[in-house]
Amino acid sequence: MKILVTGASGFIGGRFARFALEQGLAVRINGRRPEAVEHLTKRGAEFVQGDLSDTDLVHKLCRDVEMVVHCAGSVGSWGTREHFHLGNVTLTQNVIEGCLGQKVRRLVHLSSPSVYFDGQSHIGLREEQVPKKFVDHYGATKFIAEQKVMEAQEFGLEVIALRPRFVTGAGDTSIFPRLIEMHRKGRLMMIGNGLNKVDFTSMQNLNDALFSSLLAAGPALGKVYNISNGTPVPLWDAVNFVLRQFDLAPVTKHMPYGVAYSAAVLNETICKLLPGRPEPGLFRLGVAVMARDFSLDISRARQYLDYDPQVSVWTALEEFCNWWKVQGR
Repeated sequence: MKILVTGASGFIGGRFARFALEQGLAVRINGRRPEAVEHLTKRGAEFVQGDLSDTDLVHKLCRDVEMVVHCAGSVGSWGTREHFHLGNVTLTQNVIEGCLGQKVRRLVHLSSPSVYFDGQSHIGLREEQVPKKFVDHYGATKFIAEQKVMEAQEFGLEVIALRPRFVTGAGDTSIFPRLIEMHRKGRLMMIGNGLNKVDFTSMQNLNDALFSSLLAAGPALGKVYNISNGTPVPLWDAVNFVLRQFDLAPVTKHMPYGVAYSAAVLNETICKLLPGRPEPGLFRLGVAVMARDFSLDISRARQYLDYDPQVSVWTALEEFCNWWKVQGR
C-alpha cells in the first residue's frame, strides 16, 4: 500500500510517517521544511516539498497513492479567522479535491477535540456533543474542515476523522516545551484548585489509531472518532511529573480562576491594540484549558477501530522527557 502523509514536517505527521514506514508501507510525505523530514527520507520516504494551497501540487501529491493521511493544518489560539480558514478549511478542501481527482480510495483526516471546547468542564464527551457556538477560530475551522471531509463521501471517497486530545511523546514541541519555558520564567501557576483531570494521548497510541483507520472497513468508515488514552489524569500531576524529570521545582502556587481570566482579557486587549497584534502570553482559552476538567468518551473508537490504548500517559511523558534531554534542552 502506498500512502501520502501531509504535515510530515510536524510532530504528529512525522511520527506517523515513520511508523507507517516501519510497518512496510510505501510513504510519500509533504511538508514545508526539508530539514525536518531528513530522518524520514533516510528511511525511504519520498519527499515532495510544497504548499498545499497549490492545487496542482496537491494533485501531484495524490497521484498513484491509495490513501491519504492529512495531518497538515494551522494550530494555535491567536490569529485571524482568515488565517485559520486557509490552513484548516481551504487546504483540506484542496486535499479532498486532489483525492477525488486522482481517485485516491481513502482520506484519514486529523481533526481536533478543540471543536468541543466552550470554556466549561466536560467529562466523557461523545463525538456528537459539539457546541452550537465556537469560542475560537481554530475550533470553528477544524469543525468546518471535518464537515467538508464527511461530505466527500457523496463522491465515493472513503473517509475517517480523528480527534486526538493532548498528544505527547518524543517530538512534542507544543504542550510541555511551552509549559517548561513558562516555568523557567516564573510564570507558571495552577489556575483554580489544581485538581482538574484531563485526557492525554500517547503518540504511540495515536499511531495505532491512524494505522487502524487505514485498515478499517464497512461500518467503521464515514465516522469521527475521539482518541485519547482513555484514563484522565490530574493535569498538574502530569506537569509536575515532567518538571521533576528536569530537576525543576514543582508548581505549587495557585491563582484564582477569576484573576487569571481577567489577566487574560487584559493581555488580549492590549495585544490587539499594539502594532502587529503580537501574541499575548496569556489567553482566555488557555486559562480555561488549564483549569477545567476535559475528557473524551473513546468507546466508538474501541468498537469500530479496535482501538485499545496500550501506552500509559506516564510512559508517554517519560518518552517526551528523554527525547527533550537528547535535544540538549
